[in-house]
Amino acid sequence: MTVTVRAFAAAAESLGAEELRLDAATVASLRDLLSGYSETAPQVISRCSMLRDGDRLDDDRVLHAGDVVDVLPPFAGG
Repeated sequence: MTVTVRAFAAAAESLGAEELRLDAATVASLRDLLSGYSETAPQVISRCSMLRDGDRLDDDRVLHAGDVVDVLPPFAGG
């Protein structure tokens, strides 16, 4: 399943890209793929929220071809 990943802030920095297209069947498999992008990626990606259409996704959620998944690191402030 090819999904589009949109990474923001520290996530984009650790991946070296703001947008990627990857084949992943679940959120957990997507996290695994993203964690391989750099030395800092595992730590950053493990703390990120994954959202599809504004809804937070747990790691066991199934992804579908054409999904757009936003990868958001925790933000401070408020």
